[in-house]
Amino acid sequence: MGPGWPPQQPQQPQQPQGYPSFGPPPSYRPTPGYGPPPGYPPPPMELRPGVIPLRPLTLSDIYNGAVGFIRTNPKASLGLTAIVVIATQAIALLLQIGPMRALANTDPDSTDFGTAFVGSVWTELPGMLISALAAIVLTGMLTVVVGRAVFGNTITIGETWHRIRDRLWPLIAVTLLITLASVAVVLVVVVIIVAATAAGGGLAGVAVGIPLGLFAAAAMLWISVVTSFAPAIVVLERQPVLASITRSFALIRRDFWRVFGIWLLTRVVTYLVATAVAVPFMFAAALAGGLMGASTPAIMVAAVLASVGAVVGQIITTPFAAGVVVLLYTDRRIRAEAFDLVLRTGATADPADPRSTDHLWLTWR
Repeated sequence: MGPGWPPQQPQQPQQPQGYPSFGPPPSYRPTPGYGPPPGYPPPPMELRPGVIPLRPLTLSDIYNGAVGFIRTNPKASLGLTAIVVIATQAIALLLQIGPMRALANTDPDSTDFGTAFVGSVWTELPGMLISALAAIVLTGMLTVVVGRAVFGNTITIGETWHRIRDRLWPLIAVTLLITLASVAVVLVVVVIIVAATAAGGGLAGVAVGIPLGLFAAAAMLWISVVTSFAPAIVVLERQPVLASITRSFALIRRDFWRVFGIWLLTRVVTYLVATAVAVPFMFAAALAGGLMGASTPAIMVAAVLASVGAVVGQIITTPFAAGVVVLLYTDRRIRAEAFDLVLRTGATADPADPRSTDHLWLTWR
């Protein structure tokens, strides 16, 4: 540098061109949150005007409905059952008083004891016949009560009798035909076993009898199941006897095992309940016989106590069993014929006129 020039200052390093200086990082705004997922519309309310929903039924629906119709109309279910069962048991007991008294006063070692015993057995037959007829009538009347309960309607005992009285003979006839079918199976098997025994001896009879006995039991069970809807069809659809049996078979054959399972379970449940109810009365009858000895009063007291136990058990189980059969029949029509669509029209009927739904049971394909 020449004289007179100021001393040169050292140059500061410059930032490279094109690279701006970085300020503080910008603040980030919170991202908008996601809202709730789009909701699905609530399921439609199932139509349930009475003791069952109008859709294909589950076992729980059927059992709840069988209990529900008893709870909603106890007079026409428990009350009606009590009247019929008590009356039939009282008649049967009165018919047995004379023979039981004669049997109690007869020496077991004498020749008259056998005659008295046979007489007591014969006097039970009228009581059994009366009980069978009463059971048929009761089943038909309870069917009417359940048919109304499906729509949430109740019915009096008098109106129930009015609805059922012109169906009594078809009910008796259909029950008799079903019974005769089972008896015919047994008779055929017995004839074959007797013929085999006569031709080949006892071993041949046993060899033929065991499989035929199993076959007869299975055949009788099958007949009972496939015809179980016939009384309900006679009453609700007002079909003739043979048409009711064939229609029952048509409804059940495509779903036999499900119907059989529910039918068998219901039989087991009702048997256990009736037995549990009757056991205390049976113990009381045995205790009375032990304390009072083999006398006429002791026999009468024991018979009355046993009858009371049977009556209470039947009053509890008979309406439930009848309700299960009718609701199972309704379920089969829903599944096989879309019968729920027909029943829905009854759900909108005038509740002031419950008879407006009776004709809906007549609709069938």
